[in-house]
Amino acid sequence: MSSQTPETGSAGTEPFAADGGPVGALVLHGFTGSPRTVRPWAQHLADAGLTVRAPLLAGHGGSWQQLSKTGWTDWYASAEQAFTEIAARCEQVFVTGISMGGCLAFRLAETKGGQVSGLVVVNPSLTGDNLLIPFTPVLKYLIRSIPSIGGDIKKPGTSEGAAKRTPVASVATMPRMWKTTRAGLGSVTQPVLVYRSTVDHVVGPASMKVLTDALPAAEVRPLANSYHVATLDNDAPEIFDGTLGFITKHSEAEKRV
Repeated sequence: MSSQTPETGSAGTEPFAADGGPVGALVLHGFTGSPRTVRPWAQHLADAGLTVRAPLLAGHGGSWQQLSKTGWTDWYASAEQAFTEIAARCEQVFVTGISMGGCLAFRLAETKGGQVSGLVVVNPSLTGDNLLIPFTPVLKYLIRSIPSIGGDIKKPGTSEGAAKRTPVASVATMPRMWKTTRAGLGSVTQPVLVYRSTVDHVVGPASMKVLTDALPAAEVRPLANSYHVATLDNDAPEIFDGTLGFITKHSEAEKRV
């Protein structure tokens, strides 16, 4: 059974929830995005009988002005709340995410330990490539927003409905998120599957170097026909099927059969 809870914002930004079996999947969207970015991913897992939550992270789904009032600890709190909810219903929980959602997924694995059975991340953001990012704590007083980082999709006619602008005040909190998460990456012992677009105009190669240096055993699968928002792009079916296969492989329920 699937249920969706309306939130203030544009169509398709509401959180996704589906109650299925004892194996759960938490699906996290990225910065300036919404569950619309990951809804087909979440639906694919729900259709396979998993219990799924794709929360709307704090400040997202509406205007960039609303988003500017939040930072990474607020987004993590949203992810943690959804994790707590799904963990109470399931024997196992896998955490998945795209871009910043991938970073939050790793942070959950670091803080929740054995409660997280595995991770699937798509173009995860673990460090900044833009040389101006270190200056955003000052720039936010001079420039409130910059052009949107959303919509990096190769597939024609596809939109993720991201925020129209990117709030500098929110960006200013991201270096602390990256630093905190990077510091704990070595403690991640869960199996990790990574999907990485060969062309990504949002997250540069530095994030993948951070990931593979800290977690050399992580499996990395390239996406040759998608840009950053790969969950809505040409390679989306590969991500969806691969995620389900990964969860099945590492599911205790499957091992008992």
